[in-house]
Amino acid sequence: MFLPVIMAGGSGTRLWPLSRQHYPKQFHALTGERSLLQETVMRLEGMEAATPLLICNEEHRFLVAEQLRQIGQEDLTILLEPVARNTAPAIALAALYARSEGDDPLMLVLAADHFIRDVAQFQEAIAAGVPLAQEGRLVTFGVVPERPETGYGYIKRGAALAQGGFAVDSFAEKPDAQTAARYLASGDYYWNSGIFLFRASRFLEELERFRPDILLACQKATGALKPDMQFVRVDARAFEACPSESVDYAVMEKTAHAAVVPLKARWSDIGSWSALWEVQDRDESGNALGGDVLSLDSANNLVRAESRLVALVGIEDLVVVETKDAVLIARKDKVQDVKSIVDLIKKNGRNEHLNHREVYRPWGHYDSIDFGERDQVKRITVKPGAKLSVQMHHHRAEHWIVVRGTARVYKGDEVLLLTENQSTYIPLGEVHALENPGKIPLELIEVQSGSYLGEDDIVRFEDRYGRS
Repeated sequence: MFLPVIMAGGSGTRLWPLSRQHYPKQFHALTGERSLLQETVMRLEGMEAATPLLICNEEHRFLVAEQLRQIGQEDLTILLEPVARNTAPAIALAALYARSEGDDPLMLVLAADHFIRDVAQFQEAIAAGVPLAQEGRLVTFGVVPERPETGYGYIKRGAALAQGGFAVDSFAEKPDAQTAARYLASGDYYWNSGIFLFRASRFLEELERFRPDILLACQKATGALKPDMQFVRVDARAFEACPSESVDYAVMEKTAHAAVVPLKARWSDIGSWSALWEVQDRDESGNALGGDVLSLDSANNLVRAESRLVALVGIEDLVVVETKDAVLIARKDKVQDVKSIVDLIKKNGRNEHLNHREVYRPWGHYDSIDFGERDQVKRITVKPGAKLSVQMHHHRAEHWIVVRGTARVYKGDEVLLLTENQSTYIPLGEVHALENPGKIPLELIEVQSGSYLGEDDIVRFEDRYGRS
């Protein structure tokens, strides 16, 4: 029995414009009908594992909870990071939380944004690593390389151990093409998967040996855990003071007790659009097409259409990604530079790196379908039984028109029940709330008008999601 620890942080900037800061790649269905996070949880079915523990950023908590609900996993505990501090502090929080529950489990640490084609091979590799972890080893899983890849770090194996594992000789940074070819030819190197298996106490011992500053900060952060529904919060100020470091640099490259187990499961971290093209199903011309796409005399392209028709004529080796508010066109051999486009968006003071036009909230989502200097139109969808916060605005008034379902509207001292084609007006400064009392999603059109239309013009008085 082991405790799966699923790290659902990260921004995935190389998969822009689909991946955004507030809706990163692990929450998207890139390789099937389920998101990468959901696939990670489902990959554990049939294993002798405890209920997984998830770690995510505070701002993603309701998104994680909703995706877990969709696959029938509402009972999972979600440990919240107030800020991102890389993988070593995240794993330390999980280990300390597990110890606070009176246990010292083997922890299987997984990233929520990986793709694994062969689940049976994955599960076999994990089973092979369990005896090594029980002996006190810090086990990592090395992907048997399929090509001289320059986009991954590598692990060099040392002496053979039990269960088909090896001692770790060394870790290597991402190589150039010539070095990667040499690694592949030697047969002694694996891709670094970022999957780990070790006992909680052993990880904390090694962390104390090599990075006591990280351990101390995480101990302070978990000194007064605060449960909130299925979420668990740590002390924000203490965790903000924690250094940011990867588990490889903090522990795995320094410990004398690292072991590596070969993994033959067609793994990918989907770190770029070209990496996604590699693992997707393709047509007879080598095109990986998703959405409403027409292709004529075109080959070896990745095309993803989110909201409209995309047509290709006579192009090769391109990535074309269309969303409601942005389009990316890049050569497949240049997609590592997408991160630079995101940096340019930030530098120019734009916000397309933060949100999609469609924004998800714990109660549902909204789509900003039109906006001007003093007006904005949104299509709002509220889940059955959900309620927006009791709030008011200093700078805008709102008109609501119900187009589907039933709305219960709280407006000052009034309570209104509106159905399709009915509407109401919320004056500037009026305290109000919106609720869906029905069994089907509530859809309405909201027309905002005023001198300032930013999302920060919200004063919350009461909120069932803890945001007031």
